Amino acid sequence: MDNIRPRLKFGSKVDDVKLRKRKSQLYSKEDESTLEYGELRRRVVVFSVAFRLINCLLVQTSFVPDEYWQSLEVSHRMVFNYGYLTWEWKEGIRGFTYPLFFAVIYKILSFLHFDSVFLLIWLPRIIQALFAAFADVKFFFLIRTLESRDVAKWTFFCHMCSWFSWYCCTRTLTNSMETTVTCLALFYFPLPGSKTHSSKIYLTLVALAVVVRPTALIVWFPLLMYHFWQEDNKLRLITHNFVPIGAVAVVISTLIDCIFYEKWTVVQFNFLKFNVFNGVADFYGSHPWHWYFSQGFAVVVGPHLPLFLHGCSLAFKRYKILLAAVVWTIGVYSLLPHKEFRFIYPVLPFCMIFCGISLASLKAWRRAAAFMLLVSNLVAALYTGLIHQRGTLDVMSHLQTLCDVSSASSALQPDVLLLMPCHSTPFYSHVHCPMKMRFLECPPDLGAEGHVDEADRFYDDPLHWLRTSFPYKSSLPTHLVLFDVLEKEISVFLQGNNFVRTAEMFHTHFPEGRVGGNIFIYERH
Repeated sequence: MDNIRPRLKFGSKVDDVKLRKRKSQLYSKEDESTLEYGELRRRVVVFSVAFRLINCLLVQTSFVPDEYWQSLEVSHRMVFNYGYLTWEWKEGIRGFTYPLFFAVIYKILSFLHFDSVFLLIWLPRIIQALFAAFADVKFFFLIRTLESRDVAKWTFFCHMCSWFSWYCCTRTLTNSMETTVTCLALFYFPLPGSKTHSSKIYLTLVALAVVVRPTALIVWFPLLMYHFWQEDNKLRLITHNFVPIGAVAVVISTLIDCIFYEKWTVVQFNFLKFNVFNGVADFYGSHPWHWYFSQGFAVVVGPHLPLFLHGCSLAFKRYKILLAAVVWTIGVYSLLPHKEFRFIYPVLPFCMIFCGISLASLKAWRRAAAFMLLVSNLVAALYTGLIHQRGTLDVMSHLQTLCDVSSASSALQPDVLLLMPCHSTPFYSHVHCPMKMRFLECPPDLGAEGHVDEADRFYDDPLHWLRTSFPYKSSLPTHLVLFDVLEKEISVFLQGNNFVRTAEMFHTHFPEGRVGGNIFIYERH
């Protein structure tokens, strides 16, 4: 008995020392994990912000008219009381909530007397880039909670090197904001295995996306149905989340629209009526039903397409709801005659999850695949961002110099006529002075008998249109802006009225129809 060691009693000094040692080891591991997570978060944030700001500065081309005419042009008119609103705003099918965001920025710049044309053009895009960076960070940490560190890293790589995201995400397009908000909402959506789920936050973001662009509901419909199906307390989900958040969003957006339209206007209803029931969108072109499946989706996903298809085979069961949302969105848009690449942009982040899983699974080949992916996307991103369709922005920078002439006491004030397909260029938001400018208008057929828009009348017989529109020399504009494909056809008019070419801007290597490879500016002498 004497050789047997006595047991340590609870509360003895030796126990206390051991307990404190174990606690310190445990806390040190937790602190190390917290510090590691904090350092990772800091790096991802810094990288995303720097990347998107560089992205913003290296996109100097135009994409579609809507990036100006549904945002900056409207905002400029709201704040500075001059400009032009397209037929969509006269018919009440566009909401003022998105332009109001930029109008607030313009108002602050105006109040501080910093409303230079440079800031009016670039500040909205920089802010759009910062929103995109915030969404990138959330996207990374969403995948980090769902998958391993390796898969999260390669998914983030796929997401950031997408040429189409580079091309679109910093533009002032409603589609860009819709995609950014969708990416944020996905972070809080109840995906299988998600630890960041919050019904109220994700539904609020979905409501915001729908207010910005009503078609966001197409993307989110299968996801909302999935959440409803998975929820145990379905009645509570409807009465405490779906209905109140949706109602508040509709009320707020309707109030904003009623204030600026100065009449009772429900934009969502008007949008549906004009674009779906009346088929007005068909006026801007139509494509065969299979266009997204045969061309559109492949272009938007780009070089990621093989990885996406491989990733679908690997993670079909795990993320079938996201794949269902992609197929559903493409299917619904395929039923509409008017199709554009940007319409399916919001599902691109969903696709990147499958691409990341595929790339991470390649093991020995993934570095080579990643290199090829980076190079191919980089070439497409730089070409489309710096070269393709840049002329319509360069020409506005040139016309902006006429503002100095306009403000001077000159007998011959600038009078600019854009003889181009309608809405080819931005307008007063990129000039920021009330000099006289006009372009060929092209509102759709809204029921007027024998409707032919001004642009079509002009292109049917340009010489006749010019002679009848300007019968006297005193009525002639001082400057004409046109694509090179039109020059030969109206050369007699140009020479007969002493118009001299004063500037030439490159626009595209792929001229098509009424759009030429170069833009000419003619000035009357």
